[in-house]
Amino acid sequence: MSRSPKPDDDSPGRVRLDKWLWAARFYKTRALAAETIDRGRVLVNGTVAKASREPRVGDVIQMRTGDVVRTVVVRGLSTVRGPAPQAALLYEETPESIAARERYAELRRLAPEPAATLTQGRPTKRDRRRIEEWRAAPGRRDWNARWSASLDD
Repeated sequence: MSRSPKPDDDSPGRVRLDKWLWAARFYKTRALAAETIDRGRVLVNGTVAKASREPRVGDVIQMRTGDVVRTVVVRGLSTVRGPAPQAALLYEETPESIAARERYAELRRLAPEPAATLTQGRPTKRDRRRIEEWRAAPGRRDWNARWSASLDD
């Protein structure tokens, strides 16, 4: 009984989608790429893909990384994660995708996340005491008093 030889996992003609996304440097680890695929955030030619799918040259892959949706066309296959300039040769991003990413970056620049402006975090115990002293200072209204629109004080 002869067994057929196991196909070489690293052959240049066949590569898993999760391994290609990792080699093309879209995700930091192959596990992250596989997790994103399992969550249905990666489409190949408009259909939800599985991690074991084999991308081919010319396939259109749409993926979401964070809040950004990227659309790329496969230009080469590789199972080896190389330097960024070499990884950039594996795909070509569509002009629409580039424009959408630039618009999103501009929106983030113009309207940053409010929590990102907090540099010191929560007030310390000393800070809270100073705030309470300031609130209780003479001439300051009672912080817990109700606001009234009447002219009578």
